[in-house]
Amino acid sequence: MCPVDSTTELAGITLRNPILTCSGTYGFGEEYTAYCPLEALGGITLKGITPLPRLGNPVPRLAETPAGLLNAVGLENPGLEEFLSSYLPKVRKLPTAVIANISGFSLEDYTQMARALRRDSGLAALEVNISCPNVKHGGMHFGTDPQSAEDVIAAVKAETDLPIIAKLSPNVTDIVEMARAVQRGGADAVSLINTLLGMSIDLDRQRPVLANTFGGLSGPAIRPVAVRMVWQVYQAIDLPIIGMGGITTWQDAVEFLLAGATAVSVGTGNFVNPQAPLEILKGIQGYCEKHGIASVRELVGLAHKS
Repeated sequence: MCPVDSTTELAGITLRNPILTCSGTYGFGEEYTAYCPLEALGGITLKGITPLPRLGNPVPRLAETPAGLLNAVGLENPGLEEFLSSYLPKVRKLPTAVIANISGFSLEDYTQMARALRRDSGLAALEVNISCPNVKHGGMHFGTDPQSAEDVIAAVKAETDLPIIAKLSPNVTDIVEMARAVQRGGADAVSLINTLLGMSIDLDRQRPVLANTFGGLSGPAIRPVAVRMVWQVYQAIDLPIIGMGGITTWQDAVEFLLAGATAVSVGTGNFVNPQAPLEILKGIQGYCEKHGIASVRELVGLAHKS
């Protein structure tokens, strides 16, 4: 039998395979080179950047939960100017597709970054974070109001020639409505899902564990919610989906592909096992061989077919 074809087409980008990494869990790529050969991955998504540097939220801002992780990092990053001068020259040399993640608190923030990040930057795409639950203003509004989501995606689309990936929040009443809104705005793909809003209380101190009180829940605990949302959005819009949310094994990844994801992204799983993306890819390929499937692309949405 011929080797399984793992190449993946995502918003006009050809990836060597459907395995990506989630923003906020993989730094700027170099941090993982000693643990995982980046050339083996379909691509990586960089740590989120904002126009100005941010120190992020006060500590503690991480807390383990059963089958998950709460984080309230608060978009700590060096800012756009420092990213362009110090990080981008290194990032563009990485041996894989690189997706930049951008966040902002106004349309002007997003357009400023979009103008600075175009195809000649060496990036493969822009992931627009309209859904971070850890910032007290801006992010949640854009991520939960359909018109605001459409407006910010349209504004970014007008300023860059890179493919636009809208990262959607699960903290909404109707994920399909949000997906349709960003499609109207011109998104080329969607990422599903960002973290769910949660909290934890320290029984000894009788106070919230996180200094920020609330944080974003990631990890295996949220996977069923993410799979459900991928399933719904796949049925509703004609855009490729990057499935994410609790993927730690190849079985998890195959479930997302069957639900309709074109590619999958590993986040919290990298903290537990830095080689998880490699093991997941090998497992997907083995699954295809076992079921006589020639290309990973044939798995996408297969569970919807009668």
